[in-house]
Amino acid sequence: MGLLALLVTLAVGSGIYEFLHGLASKEASPENPVAAHEVVRTVLATLTFAGAVLAGVYAYRKQRLAESDAHRADEQLLAERFTTSAEQLGHDQAAVRLAGVYAMARLADDWIEQRQVCVDVLCAYLRMPYEPNPEAASTASEGESLSSTPAAYKEGEREVRLTIIRTIRSHLQPEAPTSWSACNFDFTRATFDGGYLQGSLFQGTVSFGGAEFSGRSFYFGGADFSAGRVYFGGANFSGGRVDFRGAKFSGASVDFTGAKFSRGSVYFGGAKFSGGSVDFTGAKFSGGTVTFIDAEFSGGTVTFIGAKFSRGSVDFSGAKFSAGSVDFSRAKFSGSPVTFIDAVYSGGTVDFEDVTGAPQNWGPFRPTDAGR
Repeated sequence: MGLLALLVTLAVGSGIYEFLHGLASKEASPENPVAAHEVVRTVLATLTFAGAVLAGVYAYRKQRLAESDAHRADEQLLAERFTTSAEQLGHDQAAVRLAGVYAMARLADDWIEQRQVCVDVLCAYLRMPYEPNPEAASTASEGESLSSTPAAYKEGEREVRLTIIRTIRSHLQPEAPTSWSACNFDFTRATFDGGYLQGSLFQGTVSFGGAEFSGRSFYFGGADFSAGRVYFGGANFSGGRVDFRGAKFSGASVDFTGAKFSRGSVYFGGAKFSGGSVDFTGAKFSGGTVTFIDAEFSGGTVTFIGAKFSRGSVDFSGAKFSAGSVDFSRAKFSGSPVTFIDAVYSGGTVDFEDVTGAPQNWGPFRPTDAGR
């Protein structure tokens, strides 16, 4: 390449010299003879400029090729790290799976273009069949292999799953060095028997559709679900405690359609639902305790259409409903104390049309007072 450029430069220089010398000879006179050294000086200046341009182009092209090679090498290395991390996550030994969790998280931090893919892998792990009870493996009927059960108990699996949840939480804190808040999180039909996501900032789509919350406590306290879609449709809250204390649902679509609240407790005390919509259509409150004490519903729509309140208790004491609409139409209240003591309705509408049964402990409020 360099030799070819040199030959081209010499040929161009020779052509320029002949051209300028011939042109100068035509215009020369006895009083003003051609000065050969002036022609040579002009040619050299032209060649110097042309050489500088060629050198710049060559250096730029060389740099681009080097950067392209380096980028391909980086991409190959990242792809190899992804393969290794995924293989570790599928290992039989819990210690190796734990190493895979940390390796995949580091890769998500380093590989911006494929961060969502790495997060998807961690979420997919939580969606895999999981048996939290070590005694369940021994309950298979005689002659039935463990592989035919929905999920066999695996030693150390709970710690692996809790580590994934902790890792996700650490990347969703406002002060996280590398934030995953803009990512989407799909926990559809995952089983949670404990964990902490408090203080997390979710800015993308979050799905807990059909998820199972059972046995232990799970905390969303102070979490901020904003500018996205939060889906708990069909989720089953069947034991332990799920805590949304002080959580913020602002500008988001929050969907608890068909969720089942049975046994244990779900706490929305002090939670703030502002803007967007909150939908409990068809939800079943059939045991345990669901608390909305001092929750704030403002500037959006809150829907309990067709919800069923039976057994257990639901408490809206001190809740504030303002500048929006709350719809309890066709809800069924039977055998479950639903409390609205000191609830405040201001600047909005509350609909109790075609309600079956009646909530208890209204305090000073009645459906007719609430804008029916």
